[in-house]
Amino acid sequence: MQSKTILTFYGGVNEIGGNKVLLKDKDTKIFLDFGMPFALRGQFYSAPFLAPKSEKSLLEFDILPRLSGIYESENSEPEIDAVFISHSHMDHAAYTTFLKKSIPVYCGETTKILLEALSKIRVRNLEFNVKDIQFKPFRTGDKIQIGSVEVEPVHVDHSVPGAYGFVIHTSSGSLAYTGDFRLHGTRPEMTKDFIEKAKEAKPVAMIPEGTNMAGAEISSEPEVEKKLTKIIKGTSGIVLVDFARADVDRLRSVYQAAKRNGRNLVIPLKQAYLLEALKQKDKELRKDPRIPNLNDEHIMIFQKAKKRYYVWERELMERYQTKVVDSSKIAKKQSRMVLAFSFYDFEELVEIKPKPGSCYISSVSEPYDEEMQIDYERMTNWLNHYGLPLYHVHISGHIMPLQLKETLQAIKPKQIFPIHGAYPELFSRFMSNLKSKITLVEREKEYTV
Repeated sequence: MQSKTILTFYGGVNEIGGNKVLLKDKDTKIFLDFGMPFALRGQFYSAPFLAPKSEKSLLEFDILPRLSGIYESENSEPEIDAVFISHSHMDHAAYTTFLKKSIPVYCGETTKILLEALSKIRVRNLEFNVKDIQFKPFRTGDKIQIGSVEVEPVHVDHSVPGAYGFVIHTSSGSLAYTGDFRLHGTRPEMTKDFIEKAKEAKPVAMIPEGTNMAGAEISSEPEVEKKLTKIIKGTSGIVLVDFARADVDRLRSVYQAAKRNGRNLVIPLKQAYLLEALKQKDKELRKDPRIPNLNDEHIMIFQKAKKRYYVWERELMERYQTKVVDSSKIAKKQSRMVLAFSFYDFEELVEIKPKPGSCYISSVSEPYDEEMQIDYERMTNWLNHYGLPLYHVHISGHIMPLQLKETLQAIKPKQIFPIHGAYPELFSRFMSNLKSKITLVEREKEYTV
């Protein structure tokens, strides 16, 4: 039996996302997140025409770690005791799909709701399907004992609801794992709760994210809402806006901006399904008056043209039949509509035919790889054809460098293992005057704490 706590990083190393951190303590083994590594996956695959066909394909390229005793496809007893998911984004949660169904997956109640809803509305594929997963939901204040390890989840603010950091008590001392977090969103007090709890624990090690070391931008969600309101006010035609479907903060901002300008917000069926699931099943979001219900008079549902609809789509359209509009109806009332509209909806523009004076707002991250850049160029071709100027109004879901440094100074961990960032050397140099020892991790190497 080992006497020291060992960390092994199987993802999130020199990349944004894909977190998979194995923690071993005495005879206990737990994973912190088990996400899809977008960057590594993108080196070999390009959906939809070149996609992995089997778990074997993902193991071949180390997109899935080559570990025994953890995958459902193996006829063996599980060799890990639990997985803790920090939040519902695919780069942290998707690859729980492959794990043995006997392994419990701990996550926030909101994360469970989102993952189950997402699994239903997405076309089931090899890489994301949460059917039969043993979800064990938690809330802030819970303490979860797994063998020799005790995990305390503490809420943090992020661009998706239900995000948590973890304070983990081991035989070597306490560790802090941030997941994805920020201090410039709508709920900074939640992140401050995590910082305070981590500080009290006097951690021997901390695993923070470092996403924005080379892409920091000072802004806030209230500023986003203010900018959206101003753009919509000055637009005479339709306003098209792209934002993440599960980002309830951004949904609220777009909704408020539309409402102030006497417009309806039209959301796609998938987003409507997520919103309904959250408002019905999540106790905290249900009583949040800032987040609209589907029955709200300023909310409508967009029905894209297609030959066949899934059962959940037909059921949703039946429940809210008076609120469902298609492209032809939107085309007739353009000055009264703010339409949630992604690049993959652009074929609908042929029917909508935006009038002069319309615009497109991108409220998502700017392209950061070659594939996204190609899509961006295609998007600008569409916008050019229809005379739609492009506005970019967005804030990151990740903490800014100066705030991250202040956070690490406050917590004072003995060791820092930065992950979830593409510029670890920059992180190390920027943080080099901290008293903590900074270790730039290597993939699959063991680190004793």
